[in-house]
Amino acid sequence: MADPNRELADFLRRARSQQDPQRAGLPADARVRRVPGLRREEVALLAGVSTDYYARLEQGRRIVPSPAVIDALVRALDLGSAGRAHLEDLIGIGTSASVHRQAHGVQRVRPGLNQLLDSLDGVPALVLGRRSDVLAANRLARALFADFERMKPADRNYARWIFLDADARSLFVDWEQQARAAVESLRLDLGGDPGDRSTTALVADLRAQSPEFDQWWNEHRVYQRTYGAKRLRHPVVGDLTVDYETLTLPGDNDTTIFAYSTEPNSPSRRALNLLASWALTPDHSPRTPHR
Repeated sequence: MADPNRELADFLRRARSQQDPQRAGLPADARVRRVPGLRREEVALLAGVSTDYYARLEQGRRIVPSPAVIDALVRALDLGSAGRAHLEDLIGIGTSASVHRQAHGVQRVRPGLNQLLDSLDGVPALVLGRRSDVLAANRLARALFADFERMKPADRNYARWIFLDADARSLFVDWEQQARAAVESLRLDLGGDPGDRSTTALVADLRAQSPEFDQWWNEHRVYQRTYGAKRLRHPVVGDLTVDYETLTLPGDNDTTIFAYSTEPNSPSRRALNLLASWALTPDHSPRTPHR
């Protein structure tokens, strides 16, 4: 189980080390910097708090900053919206912290949502749950990525697949970028629910099996996937780029639909249309994951 106080201390230290003093607008300083990033007193100056107060925060002390101080820290450390949400979760005042810290049951996709996925002809769609578990995927998504339904239930996880499956590494042209995003999204999830033993176990397993995951996890960056693009080199239809948008179900913030599309009249659209036709032929079921 993750310790929110230690996680907060680590997050602040990492965020401070990633800042550029010149971009932060600090006055010239002749002192030699022994470590990258901002000093504690510089963060305190930018945030308008005492150095002692900030130091206690970075030590993981049980302090609940005011909204004004949180605003100032977000600006000083250039955290962005995902970083702010993570900071508030670690402090214990975030919306996800209050919602998630409850007993979790097994996530399932209701029949109507499965019907919706199946009706999206020509649109690959995935449903991800907590800790990026793949709860459902339509035929075209399984042909585009992997047939998650043929995996063992414990393996139906997007982060596990992208790091541990050889086919995933060869599928993504920009594998490192996509894999980093998976790590940073998982960091955000765990910050909102540090008591979730399943997420903690997944992280421990991935850190043990993947040096890249372990390295990027230690950087303590966070990211919230809402939209973006993925560049693929598909073994059946070749190179294509798919854009994705996310939809969170009302009343169920733990379940997200990822819908993928391509630019009209583009080579990527033609490749996706070809893949859709290929996936419908009886002899071509969605790709079985590499083992």
